[in-house]
Amino acid sequence: MAFAQEKIYTIDDIYALPEGTRAELIDGQIYYMAPPSRIHQEISGELHYIIKDYIRQKAGTCKIYSAPFAVFLLNNDETNYVEPDISIVCDRSKLDDKGCHGAPDWIIEIVSPSNPGHDYVTKLSEYNAAGVREYWIVDPTTESITVYFFESNLFAQRYTFSDSVKVHIYDDLEIDFSQMEL
Repeated sequence: MAFAQEKIYTIDDIYALPEGTRAELIDGQIYYMAPPSRIHQEISGELHYIIKDYIRQKAGTCKIYSAPFAVFLLNNDETNYVEPDISIVCDRSKLDDKGCHGAPDWIIEIVSPSNPGHDYVTKLSEYNAAGVREYWIVDPTTESITVYFFESNLFAQRYTFSDSVKVHIYDDLEIDFSQMEL
């Protein structure tokens, strides 16, 4: 007896979705995304501002992008497409008008209460395998930040919204969550 095969979706299927539909594609499976909450947007805005200001002050070459921003984790892979909440890309050759082709240097995901496993398990594995250097999971529900710095095998260093968190891809950047206006 043959089993029914699960459909494998591609990037073409993502682009064929109705306008305004937010979804990601991981290993050929579509994951629909709910609109972000107010606190999600506040955290994203604060982090974007802090990081962009740091890059400008240092005359850095990295670029920062907020969702929705297309990230094709692996070149020529038609079954993976994500829209991280914040992506920092230091190799500008990965960028074109469609988005980022290859792993960003640093990704920040802000956990959605409806599907926390997506950020803590599914994306963690995908980002590590693709070569993302640093990955932060910011969880508004638990008021925690979990930091992974894959380059040095630093896994699951946990902080709270009262802490100052070291950014590992930069020598001198710390983000003080207690100073954020949330």
